[in-house]
Amino acid sequence: MANKTHDTDVAFIRALAELLNENDLTELQVKRDYGENDSLNVRVSRKTEVVTHMAAPAAPAPAAPAAPAAPAPAAPADAGPGEDPASHPGAVTSPMVGTVYMQAEPGAPPFVSVGDKVSEGDTVLIVEAMKTMNHIPAPRAGTVKRILVEDGAAVEYGAPLIILE
Repeated sequence: MANKTHDTDVAFIRALAELLNENDLTELQVKRDYGENDSLNVRVSRKTEVVTHMAAPAAPAPAAPAAPAAPAPAAPADAGPGEDPASHPGAVTSPMVGTVYMQAEPGAPPFVSVGDKVSEGDTVLIVEAMKTMNHIPAPRAGTVKRILVEDGAAVEYGAPLIILE
């Protein structure tokens, strides 16, 4: 009987892996209960690269040429060569896997832009996970120095989202 359970578990795990690939998911976790004190916990994931981009500051057209010139040199100086933005002391990281939204709804102004001052608890962005919009609060007061994700980008747990100083 143990071998039959093993065979069905292997088939179940293969089916989960196919589901992961067919739906372009990065991770899937399932618990299967067989009875009292008998269960199977399965977590299937695939390795993905987290690509971070600095979002362009939302500014009127006349101010745009002056705005990118100032942050561009400052960003490498803050990060240092090869330094992970997640290790920055002011990094706000994603508490979950999901999709980032920089504003409350399409067409609305973004929650924050580079240079904005925020108070502790202010919403800096939204991470959608399983059709639930999760407002991500600023962990402390500060100034937004860098935005490391783009609107609509997929993020992993622990991925750096913004830098506050």
